[in-house]
Amino acid sequence: MPERNEKILLADDEHDILMLVNFHLQRAGYQVILAENGREALEKAEQEKPILAILDRMMPEMDGVEVCRRLREVNPGIYIIMLTALATDEHRFGGFEAGADDYIVKPFNAKELTMKVKAMVRHANEKQAALAQAGVAAFSEGTLLAKTVPVSNGLMVNQDRRQVLKNGAEIELTKLEFDLLQFLYENPNLVFSRDRLLEQVWNYDYFGDERVVDVHMARLRKKLEEDPAHPRYIQTIRGVGYKYTP
Repeated sequence: MPERNEKILLADDEHDILMLVNFHLQRAGYQVILAENGREALEKAEQEKPILAILDRMMPEMDGVEVCRRLREVNPGIYIIMLTALATDEHRFGGFEAGADDYIVKPFNAKELTMKVKAMVRHANEKQAALAQAGVAAFSEGTLLAKTVPVSNGLMVNQDRRQVLKNGAEIELTKLEFDLLQFLYENPNLVFSRDRLLEQVWNYDYFGDERVVDVHMARLRKKLEEDPAHPRYIQTIRGVGYKYTP
């Protein structure tokens, strides 16, 4: 059972799917906020501040991709799972580009979805606990200075505040983008395969396409690099994976 009464936003215009997933999530102990269209999903997300959102891609009034994009803008740390009947690479990667953490094609196994939710929420709680513990430790030492990775090529990563500065200007990253950058940043010049990055950064049982790593790398490069087509910081090692170059 969840440690707290975590809120999960569930948005789908198919009533049967809404009730099925709602049943499994409530049975797992979560408080589920239901929405039957995109606009309602955004309104309830603003009111309830869920830790995770499950969004149908094709909804009336506003589709799931746009809802995902707007949720990501106002709450970079929220986990987002997208449900859809659209299974092409183009549609999947479009969901990831909008900020989704996972993309599940209908029909799906509701129990597997619930397991993914549990893993994501657990990961979020572990992150929050680590940040809180770091804050208490800093306070007990009489300082509120956050742990910061040394500046490298104009980049500075503030781990406790989850903040990234480039030449003094803050860069807004999603939760996964920050985790991905931090992991590479702390392991400079080491090459990591996509499987290893999924294991170390996603930190939950990801059952989907490992190319999700490529999508997040592309998004990260757009925010960090002067010329994403010729990256300075994050290098692709063909046939192997990625590395951070200090």
